[in-house]
Amino acid sequence: MSCFLPVYRSVRRWKDRRKELDLVLFPGYVFVHLDLKDRLRVLQVPSVVRFVSFNGHPAPLPDSEIEALNNGLAGGVRAEPHPYLKVGRRVRVKYGPLTGAQGILVRRKDKFRVVLSIDLIMRSVAVEVDEADVEPC
Repeated sequence: MSCFLPVYRSVRRWKDRRKELDLVLFPGYVFVHLDLKDRLRVLQVPSVVRFVSFNGHPAPLPDSEIEALNNGLAGGVRAEPHPYLKVGRRVRVKYGPLTGAQGILVRRKDKFRVVLSIDLIMRSVAVEVDEADVEPC
């Protein structure tokens, strides 16, 4: 059994100081890879409420989505939460730690970001990319 809790760095400011914090990208969700026979062990962990499921069966996420996110974060890609998007220009990352990931291209000031969405839980994360590193799907 393995688990994955994606986090990002954020600077928070108070009146008297600034502090860098690790915050959860998808609050309320921890991704686990397990055999179905191990479900009960996970549900017995304090604060675990339930699995994301449909018709009473756990709903697996595509391994490619989790791998792309994990590889990107491990490769130093800057990520932050983003409102869930469904429409927009779909692109595929062709270079770097997120190679193969598909998302929606958005522009913020002078930088480009790809919003990667996990449709099953209707959550998204925005990662900064170079415009040359993406191609239309």
